Amino acid sequence: MNSRARRIAIPLAGLVAVGLAAGTVSGAAAGATAPSDVVSKNAATPAEQAIQFWTPDRVKRATDYDDAIDLTTKGVRGGNSTPDGPAGSVPPIGGEKKSKAKKSRQVNLPNTVGRVFFTLPKADPRNPKNWRYCSASSVQGKYRNLVATSAHCVYDTKKNTFYDNWVFIPSYWDGNSVWNGKAPYGIYAAKTFNAHDDFVVKEDYDYDYAFVNVYNGIKVDWAKDRGRWKWTVKNVGRLGDNVGGQGFTWNRSTKATVFSFGYPAGEHPDGDKPFSGRTMKWCYGKTKPMPEAKKYNLQEHVGLKCSFTAGASGGPLLYSYKSASRTGYLIGVNSVAWDTDGNDRYDHISSPYFNTDTYKVYKAAANRWTGNMP
Repeated sequence: MNSRARRIAIPLAGLVAVGLAAGTVSGAAAGATAPSDVVSKNAATPAEQAIQFWTPDRVKRATDYDDAIDLTTKGVRGGNSTPDGPAGSVPPIGGEKKSKAKKSRQVNLPNTVGRVFFTLPKADPRNPKNWRYCSASSVQGKYRNLVATSAHCVYDTKKNTFYDNWVFIPSYWDGNSVWNGKAPYGIYAAKTFNAHDDFVVKEDYDYDYAFVNVYNGIKVDWAKDRGRWKWTVKNVGRLGDNVGGQGFTWNRSTKATVFSFGYPAGEHPDGDKPFSGRTMKWCYGKTKPMPEAKKYNLQEHVGLKCSFTAGASGGPLLYSYKSASRTGYLIGVNSVAWDTDGNDRYDHISSPYFNTDTYKVYKAAANRWTGNMP
């Protein structure tokens, strides 16, 4: 978490269906072609090396969380978030055809949400100070291999490159010491990072979102032999086939009722640390435009009341979420945590407003194939 000197906010109903078919996303923005302002780059770390790196010991000790952005402001009025074109949506996996799902009275946590682990680039990966984690979610894509998170959870703006040893573990649960309990649906290594040029080049947090194509997952059986970790693996196939994938929507109202999910663990500015990061948490509320923040070139964020801290960054804001199916529509990602009353406690979480630019990055990523790890 950043020091108080940096605080200003943290980079933490009807739907028009849009289908994924024949390698394209069709709908309101169907005419868009792969734009030059989408930055797509393959991961520098070989997939097998990334998965081998995250032994149970290292996963447990990855407690530096993400390098969160945080802000302090008076109130939450302001912002310039407005649609820049027609609204559109891509249905979640399993939601391509309408069906009557049974209603649930409780909030069932989505299987799609999990933690991503990575190491800082151009730094010694053996040093625990360089170990980080964020939150993320599986989303719909042609090849069912897509993870959505914050751009600051894939790209290091200080070293101007993407992170190393990047893996996604959906439904992560640190309830016991059994590794397979922490990764019930397998581990998925990054193949291709997809982000907007305005974040990569200009560090503009109105574009703090990214979509990562991952290889087919593997389940790992770790065992210690003479003090060293050894592993056996099993291919478990595509991410979306195992946990599903959330839908995607853009150019919606800035006042949308959403659920936010993530794995917060960092402290509040006053030092209080109410979260452990061991289990998934959620917030619920209606978004509203957030104030401008010149420090992060931020003008188009929407936020809701939520006390999430570092570690929740990259987790999804889901619109029209149904507990029975555990699916909804990705309308944002946790990006910035805000202290809006100056009491040294975070009380809002915000996301870049998802517009046509966001859709362009999503579309480019949603049509990338990965397959098995090489």
